[in-house]
Amino acid sequence: MNMLPDLKLEPIADTEGGFHPLFADVPSSVEFNKLRKRLLRLTRQAIEDFSMVKPGTRWLVALSGGKDSYGLLAVLLDLKWRGLLPVELLACNLDQGQPNFPKHILPDYLDLHGIEHRIEYQDTYSVVTDKLPEGSTYCSLCSRLRRGHLYRIAREEGCSALVLGHHREDILETFLMNLFHGGRLAAMPPKLLNDDGDVMVLRPLSYCAEADLEKFAAAMRFPIIPCDLCGSQEGLQRNVMKAMLEDIEKRMPGRKDIMIRALSNTRPSHLLDRKLFDFAALNETLSTGQDISDDI
Repeated sequence: MNMLPDLKLEPIADTEGGFHPLFADVPSSVEFNKLRKRLLRLTRQAIEDFSMVKPGTRWLVALSGGKDSYGLLAVLLDLKWRGLLPVELLACNLDQGQPNFPKHILPDYLDLHGIEHRIEYQDTYSVVTDKLPEGSTYCSLCSRLRRGHLYRIAREEGCSALVLGHHREDILETFLMNLFHGGRLAAMPPKLLNDDGDVMVLRPLSYCAEADLEKFAAAMRFPIIPCDLCGSQEGLQRNVMKAMLEDIEKRMPGRKDIMIRALSNTRPSHLLDRKLFDFAALNETLSTGQDISDDI
């Protein structure tokens, strides 16, 4: 049952104008208000469902310059401004040394809106291009290098969590990639402890639809920075999974919502993983005459 208090979109009275400066010039349409409210509600639901918040802690919010990370930062700032997110937020962009990367866009945008931030330069681009042959997919290595630096920055800044902008489609695409190519049932967890056990990885947008984030980014006029290393590369298996999901959704509307719910409604006894369910114990259950019909 949803125990979240009712979310009001009216500005909260305060001495600085009633809204975060980021929202000073947003559309006043009913459509945008509904979109904003939906993103806030789904983000709060994920935060509550997966116990993401420890009041008084500090979160490092990874900001790439794409629509998803901009949307994540905006929604978290909105929730914090309303008194609904009792943590400190530090936006962080890792400049990875891509050629022609517009270094001024993010710091200018963050300064303009009074958002606390840190810009870190690490030339991972050269590392990736040096280690992988031309024409290879960079995403995996690029992501691992980026994540390592973000963990380090989180420690240096006293942040207990690294917060990422992965959304519903990212999770479903990862699930399908693992299913079709990895031979396992796994997706992106909304909450994960890193290998060193000192930084939590959080994905508060886990329930949010990519299409909503696209509309939100357009309405908010975020200065989007395209990624020339990852999602824009042709032939990625993730793009194949994305196209498959879109085709399923077009043929059977609402399937994405059902699929994301399915990932939180698993039945180990109905799978084939002997590490999750003791199938051998069923022999003893059968010998005692216990009724197991409800589990079939």
